[in-house]
Amino acid sequence: MEMLAGSLGFLTGYIVPFLLVLTLIVFVHEMGHYLAGRWSGIGITAFSVGFGPELLGFTDRHGTRWKLSAIPLGGYVKFLGDDDPASIPDYKSVAGLPEEVRKRTFLGAALWKRAVTVAAGPIANFVLAIAIFAVMFAIYGRQVADPVVAEVRPDSAAAEAGVQPGDLLVALDGMPVTTFDDVRRYVSVRPELKITVTVRRAGADIDLPMVPKRTEITDQFGNKVELGLIGIVTNQEAGNFRIVEYGPIEAVGQGVVQSWHIVTGTFDYISNLVTGRMKADQLGGPIRVAQASGQMATLGVAALLQLAAVLSVSIGLLNLMPVPVLDGGHLMFYAVEAVRGRPVGPGAQEIAFRIGMALVLMLMVFATWNDISMLLG
Repeated sequence: MEMLAGSLGFLTGYIVPFLLVLTLIVFVHEMGHYLAGRWSGIGITAFSVGFGPELLGFTDRHGTRWKLSAIPLGGYVKFLGDDDPASIPDYKSVAGLPEEVRKRTFLGAALWKRAVTVAAGPIANFVLAIAIFAVMFAIYGRQVADPVVAEVRPDSAAAEAGVQPGDLLVALDGMPVTTFDDVRRYVSVRPELKITVTVRRAGADIDLPMVPKRTEITDQFGNKVELGLIGIVTNQEAGNFRIVEYGPIEAVGQGVVQSWHIVTGTFDYISNLVTGRMKADQLGGPIRVAQASGQMATLGVAALLQLAAVLSVSIGLLNLMPVPVLDGGHLMFYAVEAVRGRPVGPGAQEIAFRIGMALVLMLMVFATWNDISMLLG
């Protein structure tokens, strides 16, 4: 009974939240492709959440098969003339179609229609994230604190640079900051990288060069995270913690800003990986996402939705990478086609797609290995 109870707890605590989050993100992504394809007049034969054998589904009046498939780790929209769910065109079958039918295939559509249809998936992910953040900001507002130093940790980068309690941080590398969260966000992705912190002290601005120290911290769930810290702390008295409320338009604007922070943070992380300032073991796969989903679910629906927004931006950004089989790879081929005046040959595309699939699989294996190492460690 204890084993059964543990299994049920794992299922409801981790797997169910993970599947809910992933299904939402996948559905919105594929719906972006679907709506853009329909708007462009491209025929659509299937819309699937998940891969593999169909569990249940129906066919609509347009001839599209809507289905839920057995492997819930993605999804696809299959267009008329596609050879497989990855939108690799079946050149031979399309060439043998009547002209009127061929125009409705993905391969036979105008270049701009294909580009819009492919780009609509990642764009839908960004829109979803902005919408979630906007709703959260409109309902709950945003807690902010002034970037005023209440305490400087001993032996920290800030202490070595001469930061003092009471200093107001006004700029980082010349860019103005208005909240303590602005400072945290900027510093955390710059471990071991020299920055200039401008503080206001007794009415005068002082530039203080320092290098954030790469530090491993443990979050409230026991997860270890590596980031850059300069060793300053604020509190209620110094930082004036408060809730800022937003109207609908302002909330959407804040949703855009928050989504952009995720994009820039992702590129900063990639840069840190390349330069060796951060370890690659923080790159997680489905196991870590499932764990994060379960952890956020314990904090409530709002926290789980915010995780979905973060993942939606990440998946949208990943899909825009210029790797064949991803949306960005298709867009790369279309850019080449626009320059050359004709499509890349089927043979070259097939080789590129095989290479792209190998790269994606290697990334998935590496991320899953990190997940397993995390669980065993």
